[in-house]
Amino acid sequence: MPSAKLSVVSALLLATAAWLSGCSSKPIDPTAKMTPEEIHAQAREEIENLQYAKGIELLEKLEGRAAGTPLAQQAQLEKAHAHYKAEEPAQAIATIDRFVRLHPASPAIDYALYLKGLVNFNENKGLFSSITRQDLSERDQQAAKESYAAFKELVTRFPNSRYTPDAQARMTYIVNSLAQYEVHVARYYYSRGAYVAAINRAQQAIADYRNAPALEEALHILVQSFEALKLPQLRDDARRVLEANYPQSRYITGKSTPATGQDPWWKMW
Repeated sequence: MPSAKLSVVSALLLATAAWLSGCSSKPIDPTAKMTPEEIHAQAREEIENLQYAKGIELLEKLEGRAAGTPLAQQAQLEKAHAHYKAEEPAQAIATIDRFVRLHPASPAIDYALYLKGLVNFNENKGLFSSITRQDLSERDQQAAKESYAAFKELVTRFPNSRYTPDAQARMTYIVNSLAQYEVHVARYYYSRGAYVAAINRAQQAIADYRNAPALEEALHILVQSFEALKLPQLRDDARRVLEANYPQSRYITGKSTPATGQDPWWKMW
């Protein structure tokens, strides 16, 4: 009997030891013996192979391993770009904002601002647009406004940056998009007989976005809406402005109406 009890005790001790051993063990970190440069190289390789999650994880390790060095700053920006490529705009923006907050004097601030504008720019165009062929101007414009703000800060603070010319071109695109959005809404109201609302949105576009291509149609919507409301003096005033600014306008010939679909003018990218 004593020997049987001893066997049970021994078995319990062995089981306990095995359990404790399992609890104390930690997952092996494959980067433990790698230099920061080696981690960086592997992260880039993963991202080049479209393995964004793996690349981001390695860049996060690199941030900790190389904390306080230019390489850690570079890892933050590359992580933001990887989130952007992985179609994770919220994470990309959060990473960029953190970088700008922590490193306001970094020589890469111009790139950070450009990347922030680019993330919002492409978020505004969106995958849904490419699937449905939905006009950019037909969707909420908040992302476009945030993109414009980032590009404007870049152009203002860093006029000689290598990223400034492209940012300026995209700013023009965004302004035209925002104007077209107002005109799209005005056209919608006009087509449903809400002429006062159509006038308000068309006038908003004219007031806010001077020289945008969409203003030609905005003026035409004003002419048509005043006509529908039987306001001949306002109609004639709007027509004179249309004729003075767009003497060759297709709307003057009477071949188009606000409800007529036109090919999108904004397809630059």
